[in-house]
Amino acid sequence: MFFPVVAVLAAFLVGGVFILAIGESPLQTYSLLIGSALWWPDGIGYTLFLATPLIFTGLAVSVAFRAGLLNIGAEGQLYVAAFATAWVGIVFANLPAAVLVPLCCTAAVAAGAMWGAIPGILKARFGSHEVINTIMLNFIAVAFVSYLTQYHYRTPGDAILETAPIGANAHIPRLARFIPGFPERIPLNVAFLLALVCCALVYFFLWHTKWGYELRATGSNPSAAEYGGISIRRQIVLAMAISGGLAGMVGINEVLGYRHRYYDGFSDNYGFTGIAVALLGRNHPVGVVLAALLFAVLTRGGVPVDAFTQHVTKDIVQILQATIILFVAAEALFREGLRRWVKF
Repeated sequence: MFFPVVAVLAAFLVGGVFILAIGESPLQTYSLLIGSALWWPDGIGYTLFLATPLIFTGLAVSVAFRAGLLNIGAEGQLYVAAFATAWVGIVFANLPAAVLVPLCCTAAVAAGAMWGAIPGILKARFGSHEVINTIMLNFIAVAFVSYLTQYHYRTPGDAILETAPIGANAHIPRLARFIPGFPERIPLNVAFLLALVCCALVYFFLWHTKWGYELRATGSNPSAAEYGGISIRRQIVLAMAISGGLAGMVGINEVLGYRHRYYDGFSDNYGFTGIAVALLGRNHPVGVVLAALLFAVLTRGGVPVDAFTQHVTKDIVQILQATIILFVAAEALFREGLRRWVKF
């Protein structure tokens, strides 16, 4: 984890140069950026809420990475899953909460896993590249659920492209119910705790089960894994299905814990940001949590920076995120340069 920390610090230095160039103080800007995101209770509450979908998508991309696959389709998978969650919450609204909530959660995971398994099957069966397939399926997913929302599940007269509300029994509680003094208006809900549980389960699966070992072996050396009796095709489909299921859990946070309906265009590029989260977190569950929190801090802190500085806008967040990704992606280049410098 040493190099990701260096990459983050270097990105802030680069960002500081941009801030100085437009006549603002980097220290004041960063104090506002980070301090506002860590202010109790609104800053911390919204930061953790924003981190929740990034943990899910970061884990999704990480599992695929471990199998040697690049899942660019988390965005489409979470859209399909969010709609499926809302559909179950609407159609079965009269069921008791003890049945309806698990049913909605199952729908989210199953829908995401199904959408993720499609490119996995195509790669395993026909050798088609998962990057192309997942990108194409993103567009199909968004268009498909938009059509269903527009023509079948939209409330008549509603000017917003969204479904009817889910049943009240499908709601999951916000953490304000369990934390004294925490405002109910902050949308942080138990999906954040579920995301942390998923991190623990993914860690246990990857490093303490036979199936996780086979998946990692496939990603490390497919030829050796196949020689050892591991079915590469099965691991590809399994990894993509698990990846899609994790991405689909964004629907639990969005539909059951926040809007209580499917809202078209709800994702702030969670699926694509999850790639950066996984990359910065080194495809490890603990690293994913830390990276998701960092990106959430930047996203939350960008709002007051945009409002309370004269020249710096919230675009500084995009600059910092992009610079972090560039530095992390160029790790091999920096290591080689350092090795040559030490030899010299």
